[in-house]
Amino acid sequence: MTSKPPIGRDTRLCMSLATRPGNFGSRFHNRLYELMGLDYVYKAFTTTDLPGAIGGIRALGVRGCAISMPFKEDVIALLDGLARSAAAIDSVNTIVNDDGVLTGHNTDYAAVAALIAEVDPATRFVLRGSGGMAKAVAAAMRDAGFSDGVIVARNEAKGRPLADLYGFGWRSELGDEGAPLLVNVTPLGMAGGDADAMAFPGAMVAACEVAFDVVAIPAATPFLNAAEAAGKRRITGAAVATLQALEQFVLYTGVRPSDAQVAEAETFARG
Repeated sequence: MTSKPPIGRDTRLCMSLATRPGNFGSRFHNRLYELMGLDYVYKAFTTTDLPGAIGGIRALGVRGCAISMPFKEDVIALLDGLARSAAAIDSVNTIVNDDGVLTGHNTDYAAVAALIAEVDPATRFVLRGSGGMAKAVAAAMRDAGFSDGVIVARNEAKGRPLADLYGFGWRSELGDEGAPLLVNVTPLGMAGGDADAMAFPGAMVAACEVAFDVVAIPAATPFLNAAEAAGKRRITGAAVATLQALEQFVLYTGVRPSDAQVAEAETFARG
């Protein structure tokens, strides 16, 4: 392990913006900086002033910023451009600052695509949610060949256009009809106010084959716990978080850690 330089004037800052910041990103990135001897530091922030925060990134030379709910769409108007990954789905989860030019990327898409690669695309699904992460998941599923599914979102103004964009059905409520693949892309089950909420009724979970929850904290949500108890295959938000954070790290630093380094950083971040 190469010695990491002490924090000084040349240290590069990376950060995250979320309404409910967690510790995973900070611990994951900072551990990789230590393992690879990189002169970087990472800090999580929250804000009620998104334009001011983005202006600060530009003015202070912050190298990169992870963007979480509910900022993934609103931030677009504040940036100088979008990489193909973000432009394709009009959703940003990563900002890279190149000498004051802010470009939006989306690393969620690649992470989801990798994790659903072993699921038969002929599988019928129900996806619950319509926010920025829902766009990444729906796009990845469409591009992987999934076509038989429905997006459930109470907000018709967001849910129906999202479903239409990717060729899926839409409805406002879950109803009684389940599917072999259940996908939660809402905050239900997330640490905080919705921590005890089930994303899908128990009967739906019992009847499914694969349970996919994008909630990363906690790694074991009530939905995934119910799926495990029923012997179902699970795809976790924790896995999504690690894969997308790895791609952010590469965008910020220009170097790719080894699999062993990623595994150590993930274990550290969840410790």
